[in-house]
Amino acid sequence: MDLTIIDKRRARNTMGVYRLEHPEKLRSHLANGRRLFEVRPDEGEMWRWQQVDAADVQPFKAPLDPPVDTPRRFLFAERELLFRFEGGNFYSALPEPAPQVLFGVHSCDLQAIAYLDLVFADDPHYQARRRALLLVGLDCHHSCNAGFCSTLSSGPSVRQSMADLVLLPLERRGYLLLVTSTAGANALEGLDLEPAEMPWQDERARNTAQVSAAQGSVDDIASGIAAINAGLVAADTWEAIALDFLGTEDCASLCPTCACFTVDLQSVGDGQSSIGERSWDSCLSADFQLEAQGHNPSSSAGQRTHHFWLHKFGNAFRKRYGSYGCVGCGRCERAPRKGIGAKEALRRVARP
Repeated sequence: MDLTIIDKRRARNTMGVYRLEHPEKLRSHLANGRRLFEVRPDEGEMWRWQQVDAADVQPFKAPLDPPVDTPRRFLFAERELLFRFEGGNFYSALPEPAPQVLFGVHSCDLQAIAYLDLVFADDPHYQARRRALLLVGLDCHHSCNAGFCSTLSSGPSVRQSMADLVLLPLERRGYLLLVTSTAGANALEGLDLEPAEMPWQDERARNTAQVSAAQGSVDDIASGIAAINAGLVAADTWEAIALDFLGTEDCASLCPTCACFTVDLQSVGDGQSSIGERSWDSCLSADFQLEAQGHNPSSSAGQRTHHFWLHKFGNAFRKRYGSYGCVGCGRCERAPRKGIGAKEALRRVARP
């Protein structure tokens, strides 16, 4: 089965390659005039996106696994005001985000952002934040726990069309910095960097092959995806999977591509005005598809679970958005709460 991602976005050519002995130098430069975020451990030793200022001297250290919180929240707010109605008129509430940088984004999360870019292509709130965001990608030199990005072509190497700058860790020491967009090139203005002339493509290809090998067999993944798309999974199998599947709260917060939301209308003041707020939701919620007249096309847990995984691995969604809705990041498998994630779900539908 061919799992090659259909990339509908125009590939960018590398606009420059530089030696970067200390990524902190780049981080400090980019943090001037921008809000910069980097993945660091919190007090509970959970790796999360945290703001870093230009004067910070803590050495850059990339986590082996993608952080528990995804970059999605920087673009698709967990809760936000959409509009207000006052005096018989509607008023939009578009955000005015300050320039931001995400420093050291894993390839799988960049794939997720590219997916969301298409899902929210006509959403002015999302697009306002997207225009203000500079993405510094990071090639992975090791397979993360439970990850299978190489199977879905979402890693371990960053696609040049999905970041503005890319950090390539070298086997010996330091990094190479790839400039892959005009925004990335402009962001480097005033920073003294040494051009690199080494054959970096060969080292990158070796790394991709090593990580792919470490992620192991793809047979169950490919067979599971094929079974879902062929409609070969029985209803009772989905019901059984639903019993062990992660709860709504986990999936809505863990998955980097989840885009479900609800809009709440609330009266304010004397009741003559109202506001509309959007917040994250999940298609796994029992009443997510509940219709006004009381009919629910996904009333059972198995139906909702089938619906969820069809969104993640359905060929129709892949064709529409250029990739599957799952990027193989492994978050659902690593979740501390008891349950099953993508790999186990695919194994079960592949071998019911």
